[in-house]
Amino acid sequence: MRDPARWARCAALVLVLSAAGLVSYVLYPARSAVAGRPRRRPRRGRPGGPRPLPGRPYRGHVTEPLPDWLSAARRITVLTGAGISTDSGIPDFRGPQGVWTRDPEAEKLSTLQYYVADPEIRRRAWLARRDHPAWTARPNAAHTALVDLERQGRLRALITQNIDGLHQAAGSSPALVLEVHGTVREVACLGCGERTTMRSALDRVDAGEPDPACLSCGGILKSATIGFGQALDADVIDAAARAAADCDVFLAVGTSLTVHPVAGLTEFAAGAGARVVIVNAEPTPYDGLADLVVREPIGTALARLLAG
Repeated sequence: MRDPARWARCAALVLVLSAAGLVSYVLYPARSAVAGRPRRRPRRGRPGGPRPLPGRPYRGHVTEPLPDWLSAARRITVLTGAGISTDSGIPDFRGPQGVWTRDPEAEKLSTLQYYVADPEIRRRAWLARRDHPAWTARPNAAHTALVDLERQGRLRALITQNIDGLHQAAGSSPALVLEVHGTVREVACLGCGERTTMRSALDRVDAGEPDPACLSCGGILKSATIGFGQALDADVIDAAARAAADCDVFLAVGTSLTVHPVAGLTEFAAGAGARVVIVNAEPTPYDGLADLVVREPIGTALARLLAG
C-alpha cells in the first residue's frame, strides 16, 4: 500500500527540484559528469513489505526464481527507449547499428539549432519523416508485456522516450503513457504553436513542397517531437518525475540512459527508495546503481520479469 506521508515528501521534492532548476526542461545529450557512479539513498524496509535483499540477485540473464521485491511490486514505473522498438523494425540511435552510430551527421536533424538555421537540414528531415519506419511498424512482444503489466494493475506510469506511438498501438492506456520526447504523428509550428497531423504535412511534401511552412502564420513546421536544445513539455516531465518518485520499482527498458533530463529519473527513483531494473543490450551509466541488470533480448526478458 502506498504510504501517504512518503508520497507527500516525494511530491514536495519534485516541486523543490523544479523551483531550483534541477529538473531540466531542455533536452540535451549526455554530459561527462553523468558517467560517474550515481548515488542511491539508503533504502529502508517498509512495514508489511519485502525486506531489502543484500547485493544484486543476478546480472546478465533472467533466472528463476525472480527476486521477491520484483514479484511483490505493485507500483512499477517503466521508462522505455528506442531499444524496445527495434524488434518492430525501428532502429535505435546509439546502438552498434544505430542511426546516429552509422551516420553521425543525422543527429543534426534532431538538433533545433541546425533545424531552424538550415533549410537543407529541414528538407532532409522531411524526407526522413516521410520514410520513417513507424508508419509500417507493429508492436512487438515487449510492448505487449507492458500492456499485460497494466492489466495486472501494477503499472504506475509508462514513460517513453520513443516517438513512434507503438505503446498506444499495442493497447497501453494513453492516460498512462508519458511521451517525454513527443510524437512523430503530429507536426507543430515553431512560430504560432499550431498542431496538425503529420499526414497532412507529408501530403504537401509528396505534392512538391520540400519544406512546408505553417498555413496559419508561415512559420517553420517541425514534427511534434523534442529535439536537442528544445524545451520539454513541463507538465509531462513533472508527471514523469512524480511517477519516478512514487514507485516500488523503476524499470528502464531499451534505453542508453544518456539523454537528459529523462535519464536522471533513474537516480531520482533510486533516491526515493525504489528498486532499479535495467534491461538493455549495452551498458548504461546507471548500471552500477541498479539492483538488477539484464542483457537478454527485451521481448523475451520482459515477459519473464513481469509475469504476474
